[in-house]
Amino acid sequence: MQHDEVIWQVIRHNHCSFMAKITTGNFCRNPYSITGICNRSSCPLANSRYATIREDNGVFYLYMKTIERAHMPKDLWERVKLPRNYEQALEVIDKNLMYWPKILIHKIKQRLTKMTQMRIRMRKLALKTREKITTLPRKEVKREARREEKAEKAAVLEKSIEKELLTRLKEGLYKQDDIINYPFEEYDKIIEMEKRQPAEEEDEMEEEIEYVEGPYDELEEEDDIEDFGAYAIDESQGNDSDDENDGSAEDEETKARDQRKAKRKSTLASKKLEKDGLDPKSKKTRVLVEVERDDAGERQRAVL
Repeated sequence: MQHDEVIWQVIRHNHCSFMAKITTGNFCRNPYSITGICNRSSCPLANSRYATIREDNGVFYLYMKTIERAHMPKDLWERVKLPRNYEQALEVIDKNLMYWPKILIHKIKQRLTKMTQMRIRMRKLALKTREKITTLPRKEVKREARREEKAEKAAVLEKSIEKELLTRLKEGLYKQDDIINYPFEEYDKIIEMEKRQPAEEEDEMEEEIEYVEGPYDELEEEDDIEDFGAYAIDESQGNDSDDENDGSAEDEETKARDQRKAKRKSTLASKKLEKDGLDPKSKKTRVLVEVERDDAGERQRAVL
């Protein structure tokens, strides 16, 4: 049979594994303690009739212990879930602890109030964004710095090698069979760059080509004028031959004068046509035709 006074005397004066002694007083580390202070009314081991409040995953429960279940340790504590509303939780406590000591009911309500305030503060802190202070690993920072330095040196070395190879290649120091101890990848890159440059230059030259209309119309107009002049000479000679056939005796002097003028014009036209035929700049092909007339006793040239 359980005797509360004997248990308290043993715990208080001999040994208790839940008691913590400090300069300000003695405290109880038992999870079922209602106040956390080591005294006779608050000890969960020395009281056969005891009640407290505990939290489990954010939910409050009312734990009650009676002397009738002292012989069943697995069913020693009765648990009742409390609602989240503070006033409704107080009503549940009053209903389940109706005939319990008033001092114990008051302590349980005080514990419920403190735990409710603690839950509200926890919710506010979880929603509030705060700065998180973290430590930097020195070894990793130094390792990354060393790797960056090595990478920069390697990049500078590769660029210098490419520049040197490019200068030597431009100077004509290398041939296809002379490359033995040099990096082939950089050399191939430079060769590709050299191949691309002439192609780009050709593209630029092609872009500079322009097509301009030449003075062909003027040349054609001059040729047409010359043809028209030759045709006029032929017509004049034809008219003269017709006049001679008519046998008019009145205009012999005028006829002789006209023949001299026609002969002079024909000689000038033939000379001009010969010069045009020898001119290399004239692109139009011309055919020189000589016509000999028996009546006039002279030759005439025409261009077709």
